Amino acid sequence: MSLLVPATPDEVAASVAEAAQLRTPLSISGLGSKAQLGAPWNAARRLDLSALKGVTMYEPEELVVSALAATPIEDIEAMLAAKGQELAFEPMSFGALYGTGPGSLGGCLMANVSGPRRIKAGAARDHVLGVKGVNGRGEAFKAGGTVVKNVTGYDLSRGLAGSFGTLAVVTELTFKVLPRAETTATLALAGLAPKRAVEALCLAMGAPVDVSGAAHLPSFAANALGFAGPVTLLRLEGFAPSVDERFDRLALSLKPFAKAERLDGAASIALWRAIRDVAPLAEPRDKIIWKISVAPTAGPPVAATIGKVYPGEALFDWSGGLVWLALTPDCGPDSGAELIRGAIAVHGGGHATLVRAPAEVRAATRVFQPQPPALKALSQRLKAEFDPFGILEPGRMQAEV
Repeated sequence: MSLLVPATPDEVAASVAEAAQLRTPLSISGLGSKAQLGAPWNAARRLDLSALKGVTMYEPEELVVSALAATPIEDIEAMLAAKGQELAFEPMSFGALYGTGPGSLGGCLMANVSGPRRIKAGAARDHVLGVKGVNGRGEAFKAGGTVVKNVTGYDLSRGLAGSFGTLAVVTELTFKVLPRAETTATLALAGLAPKRAVEALCLAMGAPVDVSGAAHLPSFAANALGFAGPVTLLRLEGFAPSVDERFDRLALSLKPFAKAERLDGAASIALWRAIRDVAPLAEPRDKIIWKISVAPTAGPPVAATIGKVYPGEALFDWSGGLVWLALTPDCGPDSGAELIRGAIAVHGGGHATLVRAPAEVRAATRVFQPQPPALKALSQRLKAEFDPFGILEPGRMQAEV
């Protein structure tokens, strides 16, 4: 595989234009933190964007930041924290799962990452304001801008979210930022079974207390983070008096479930960072990891259905709607895909992504949820418009696209 390392956005455009002319497929990487996510394939060339680093604009008063695609998320977060600000969608790091380094700002959008705060703030696509990039013809483009209300028609910046580089190569991005919470506290309920825990989480989400994190850790995941048994967790953020008042109200409403305990400050922050990065399930490294998205109340029964056939460990986030599932390597030739997607269909629908597995397993399994015919047809039309020669990450997400 030959390596292309453009130093500027113009060089990115030239590299893609040459590949388009030669009909040479490209794999695209920033800092390589998500290289193991998706179907593996052998590209003739790899477009390495790691030289495109640096903040190009930061206006704290306007709550907006722009940076080149390979700028490490950790650098962005440190800069924002110094001004009392943050990326509100709480982008997860794949470092614990893959043993890699920090992710990039471009990869953040391409994978549409988020964290526990998604239930309140959304994902990367909900915070991107503008992008600059190159389509599959090698043509540079700009979409969006540096303010929130700047879009009429198709929102291309958001449309690229979650495309994993299959539609365009993004070279620069602009995100809105928000003030960082002054105080964070976590309400913990011990000893609940998953179904009962999700009932408590859903009750809390419906209460006027502005919950910003809602997760349940069964015993395995809870023990990995220092708890004695299963624990159900709810996060409150904001000004200290408000957090205190909302905590008391929430503890009272959840009294029928269990006695509420409180974690504050650094302990609360570290706990939610571990949940964000799925750290309790990361070891041992040969475990197969699935990310399952369903309706919140469907999370426990989906996990239970799978557990009857393939024993594993789970972590429930997003009030039960996100199930991180760790299975042993002997969970079948398809890593449990047929069983998992069948369970999802029975319990109301959703989607499952194979996040961690050996390359040979990912090559033999549909890593991303198979698309229904109408959505697949739309994806094919978008691919044809953005990348008519099919050179950008062909087959990484869906074999037909």
